[in-house]
Amino acid sequence: MQVRSLAFRTDLALLRLAGSVVEDRGDRIVVRTPHNPGYRWGNFTLLERPPSADEVTAVLATYDADFPDSSHRALGIDGTTDQRAALGPLVDAGMKDDTATVMTARSVHPPPHPHTEAELRPLVSEEDWVQRVEVSVAVDAGENDPAAYLDFATRRARDERRLCEEGHATWWGAFLDGRLASVMGLVDAGDGLARYQDVETHPEFRGRGLAGTLVHRVARHGLDERGARTLVMVADPGYVAIRIYRSVGFSDTETQTLLDQPERGSAQHG
Repeated sequence: MQVRSLAFRTDLALLRLAGSVVEDRGDRIVVRTPHNPGYRWGNFTLLERPPSADEVTAVLATYDADFPDSSHRALGIDGTTDQRAALGPLVDAGMKDDTATVMTARSVHPPPHPHTEAELRPLVSEEDWVQRVEVSVAVDAGENDPAAYLDFATRRARDERRLCEEGHATWWGAFLDGRLASVMGLVDAGDGLARYQDVETHPEFRGRGLAGTLVHRVARHGLDERGARTLVMVADPGYVAIRIYRSVGFSDTETQTLLDQPERGSAQHG
């Protein structure tokens, strides 16, 4: 299957690097992350196009056969434009549709209000990575079962650290008096593409310009030090952070189409 979506192309590249199993079945791509089964978007199917009403039952049955032990359903639809008008049959079958804005940049400029006091550097020590998990839990755990989310975040950080140690990625942090306040990763996705991952700022430190300052610093790292030609960011179109990315030079390029059915189980994470 020839994947057109820049978001899914980089998603799949990063998942392979992290140890996920990516199988091309011709009409679909099946992704499994056996070491982190609660990772929703590490265990999903990418479809070539939206199924028709007559095809939905077979599509979902195939998904269930591919993931017999899954407590959720997660489907991606390949493409570069907003496809929500064609998702009615899947929504009627119980799935929730979502879209993400795919942003790209070939050059960047500083944010309008840079933060000048934080120490911006890669995560290197055991304490850095412990704090990385703490930031993730502070950002997202309230929407999930705390114990299950801590396990998920710890597993994800372990994968991220391995990518860094193998030279595929760098995870950066903005530190204030030694405390990790904002964090994000940049991963080499091949073909001159570098993909941002997990842009998170601790709730106690939001509104200080940390994320924009760090996004810009990480972009310069990708373009100047890692040799990337295009930086890729996938963002929630309705969340305030998208304005931060635009403020340093990212522009809206594509739309990513996602559907999930987390009610099949509890404590789902994406």
